[in-house]
Amino acid sequence: MKCFESFLAKQLEEFLDYRLSLGYDYENQQCVLRQFDQYVKRTKPEPGPLSPNFFLTMRSSLKMEPMSVNSVICMARGFFNFMVRKGYYDKNPVRDVPFLRTNVVAPFIFSPQQTDRLLTAICQSIRKERKFYLKDLTIYVAILLLARCGMRISEPLRLHLEHYRPEEKSLYIENTKFKKDRLIPVPMAVATEIDNNLQVRKSLLGIYQHPYLLPGVGLCRLHDQKVRDAFHQAVKAIGLARPRQVIGNTVFAKPTPHSLRHYVAFRIMPSNILQYSGS
Repeated sequence: MKCFESFLAKQLEEFLDYRLSLGYDYENQQCVLRQFDQYVKRTKPEPGPLSPNFFLTMRSSLKMEPMSVNSVICMARGFFNFMVRKGYYDKNPVRDVPFLRTNVVAPFIFSPQQTDRLLTAICQSIRKERKFYLKDLTIYVAILLLARCGMRISEPLRLHLEHYRPEEKSLYIENTKFKKDRLIPVPMAVATEIDNNLQVRKSLLGIYQHPYLLPGVGLCRLHDQKVRDAFHQAVKAIGLARPRQVIGNTVFAKPTPHSLRHYVAFRIMPSNILQYSGS
């Protein structure tokens, strides 16, 4: 299946390969470039140099958040810089196209009490039947790592068994969002839950040596949608479910699993820094 379908498809493929060679994330780069490519395909401009007016029209036509529109404009600007260097264009038509004004985003941040209530609700939702118990317990441990270690949702799910160091009470995170590795300490209570999860899966399934620390079906890792579903069910159960709201030029975000990472970040800030509460 081809990534791109407009008359710029070949050049977009070249640009994507170039970006990947610089170490950029494939999925993010492809997604934004495809939004630009699909707009070009829909509007069907004549093959040839695109004008700045084309991009001004695109900016006002894209039905997305201003921040997302700006991502497309930014990527298009980089693409046409590439086109100029390759000799396809004499000058960059996106160079002087301004970004849209974006709203201020106020993330939802759990208080310590709300975090404890959330984890308690998830723990209490663990089903005791043999066929459900290990799966539910594993989901609980995944969310516990988000809440107590400040991990992104993809990070605990990608952990292999050898990334957990029980003697040191630490986790080794490879290839993070910014292509770095890091070693993070695990609180004693969390390490106890990880150890318990490992013993339960060995007892029930005899698969202590499963490649992933948090196993899913078969030899696959736990799917992130399972974690998201359990999180949102618990948020609803403790009365914190609320929609995203836009008031003036401020976007008040709804609770998401990433909100637990914000909670950890705010928890370790100096006490003289004003903290925003999601309550």
